[in-house]
Amino acid sequence: MSEPLVVNIPHRLGKDEAVRRIRDGLGRAKSEFAMLITLEDERWDGDTLHFACKSLGQRAHGTIAVYDGAVRVEVRLPWLLQRFAQAAQRVIGRKGQLMLEKK
Repeated sequence: MSEPLVVNIPHRLGKDEAVRRIRDGLGRAKSEFAMLITLEDERWDGDTLHFACKSLGQRAHGTIAVYDGAVRVEVRLPWLLQRFAQAAQRVIGRKGQLMLEKK
C-alpha cells in the first residue's frame, strides 16, 4: 500500500450537524455510486467512521473523522485503485463540500 488518499473538507456546521449530514449522505452515496463502489463495512466510533469498500474487485478501507471545523477523509487504496486516486480525491472533495455547505 502506498500513501493514503486524504481529503480535508472545511465546514462551519459544528461537529454534530456535520456528523448528521455525513450519516444521511452515506445512504444517498450508496445508491448514487452503487455501480462503482460497494460499501462492505461501516462502523462509527464516536465522531469517526471506519469503513471498508470494494471497487473493480479491489478492497479499500479508511476513515472519515469529523471535527468542529473540518472533516478529514483518509482512504488506503490498493495499487490498482491508486490509478484513480486523483479523480477520487476531486469527487470526494466536491461531493463532501456540497454535503457540508451551510444551508
